[in-house]
Amino acid sequence: MARKIFIAATGQNCGKTTTSLSLLHLARKKYARVGFIKPLGPKPIIHKGLAVDKDAALMAEIFGLRKDLALMSPVVLHPGATKQVLDGTLAVEEMRTKIQQACAELERRCDFLIIEGAGHTGVGSILKLSNARMARMLDAPVLMITGGGLGNVVDSVHMNMALFEKEGAEVRAILANKIIPEKRDVTLDYLRRAFAEENLEVIGGFNYQPVLANPTLRRISNLLDLPLHGNQREYKRIINHVQIGAASTQRVAELLKESSLLIVTSSRDELLVTLANMYQIPEYRSKIVGLVIPGIIPIGRITQQILDRSNIPYLRTQSHTTAQLHQTITEDVSKITAEDAEKIAMVEKLGELRFDFDRVDALFSR
Repeated sequence: MARKIFIAATGQNCGKTTTSLSLLHLARKKYARVGFIKPLGPKPIIHKGLAVDKDAALMAEIFGLRKDLALMSPVVLHPGATKQVLDGTLAVEEMRTKIQQACAELERRCDFLIIEGAGHTGVGSILKLSNARMARMLDAPVLMITGGGLGNVVDSVHMNMALFEKEGAEVRAILANKIIPEKRDVTLDYLRRAFAEENLEVIGGFNYQPVLANPTLRRISNLLDLPLHGNQREYKRIINHVQIGAASTQRVAELLKESSLLIVTSSRDELLVTLANMYQIPEYRSKIVGLVIPGIIPIGRITQQILDRSNIPYLRTQSHTTAQLHQTITEDVSKITAEDAEKIAMVEKLGELRFDFDRVDALFSR
């Protein structure tokens, strides 16, 4: 039978998928057959002709598990599914059976299996398939991912633990993620003291890495549903800063930060021309990822020629205001995709640095 770990979390965006990715990468160094399953998929996509959860599709692509894809995402939730369950037109028992059968088959095929929950512990409760209930149903010990603070982490862990205890699922460890680097040792020390009376291991996860949370140009293009013009090879560049080009041309140039996406309205011809020319200078190329150009006023003919000749990447929209663009982009939580080679390599490298896999493996072998 496979070694199983159920990856849960105290909330959304704690780092379940990056943790799963890292553990699978490390497991492959020890085990011949590794697997992944997202039993309940709240974010379905069509991948290779199948409706599957996007996290399952991601792991299938990264680790070459495409043949198991249907098993990796046995139940996906489409819009209206919860109402159908309450109306009695969608059978929960059928979902439960699919999940159990898929997991059992993956256990048969694998030596090491990651089971990734969705959202926080209670997600899926309306379907009687919360994370806690599925962990018990699949007889999988739990690794709970949290943030990297102290008081809020302890509070949220205890709140989530209550549901696991109610369902009879075993939480063996918590993994503190997104830790402020200079506070890492102190944070982990205090967390271990805070949970000293609990039968829980406290494991240090990733330090906070802005690059993992920040979007690529491809992500922004998809987010805004706008085609990318200019240098197509820059699709994978990571955006570390989003700046609004509202100041004078000289001031905007002076304030440029590393790997910036600039929002510049179509009427700012001088600024657009200046940035297009700066993009061709090596010392500024690293600072300018690209432009987002809103505005109902057409871009000037000469300005457009200069933009095209410079090959600077840009997105053009007439349906978004500068404020809307800035809010949409800065509030977006970027998820890793199979095309994000730089992020994936970083997660794998950081995992090797941060995780004592043999310790984790032994902890979940009992």
